[in-house]
Amino acid sequence: MPSDTASKKAPLDELMMAMDVVDTLRHDERIALKELDADQRDEQMIDRLRDLYQSQGIEVPDRILHEGVESLKQNRFVYAPPAAGLQRTLALVYVTRMRWGKWLLIALLVMAAAVLAWRYLVVAPRERAAEALRIELSETLPEEASVLRGRISDLAEVEAARTQAETLAAIATSAAAAGDAQAARGAIKDLRALETRLRETYEVRIVSRPGVPTGVTRIPDVNRATRNYYLVVEAVAPGGKVLQREIVSEEDDEATTVGIWAQRVPKTTFDAVRQDKEDDGIVQNAILGTKASGRLEPVWNAAVETGAITKW
Repeated sequence: MPSDTASKKAPLDELMMAMDVVDTLRHDERIALKELDADQRDEQMIDRLRDLYQSQGIEVPDRILHEGVESLKQNRFVYAPPAAGLQRTLALVYVTRMRWGKWLLIALLVMAAAVLAWRYLVVAPRERAAEALRIELSETLPEEASVLRGRISDLAEVEAARTQAETLAAIATSAAAAGDAQAARGAIKDLRALETRLRETYEVRIVSRPGVPTGVTRIPDVNRATRNYYLVVEAVAPGGKVLQREIVSEEDDEATTVGIWAQRVPKTTFDAVRQDKEDDGIVQNAILGTKASGRLEPVWNAAVETGAITKW
């Protein structure tokens, strides 16, 4: 049994010894480079190796020394790095995975955060806005136009109001179908204004109080031989509140929302009101017209002309 163990151990010892011989030759320039490069006989190198090992108290068989010299010539026991290629690259990537892996993980997390932020902060709001616009154009605006048209038709006492409502509703519906939300909203706004105008009830009263003229006159630039007459009026609701009205001045065609304006009248109406006020300083017949619900314009109690001004 001990002889078997010795026989198994011997080849390993001899292999280690041969490797040591080769390593000694490779690192000892005095022996390897000078002897081999000078093409000296192998025996001279073996003698030097034998002397070197004996000086260290190591007995090395000549067979091992010969094998060492031959192994050096054949580059045995020399590590040769693998040639560059895909396999080597993959191996290097695997070996260094702990070094670059954490940076890759951080980069992936940053990218994921950026994608999520873009999705929830940009894409999602844009999608919600697009969906809201689609619903508004396909459902909300057409339905509102139809409802307003119906209410105005029931409220109106004059055919002109119904015709105007039909026109505005058609504009809103066709604009919504064409995807023009701005035009559709504008038509809806005009329908609401028309309904508000029809529901209003007020009296057009001639102003008769200190500090405010009851009537004014103008000589137009286009005809200096003519004089225009105006009565200063205001719209008063049943509760006594003075309403704001949008008045287009015939002098500059500018629309202005005001609480008081001057309505153009013929000279006969103007003179009648002036005489009324001259009697006692108060205009007794102060109601120039009445605006009833369902109508677009007041019904005038005296003759008036088309036109008004807002500054005098």
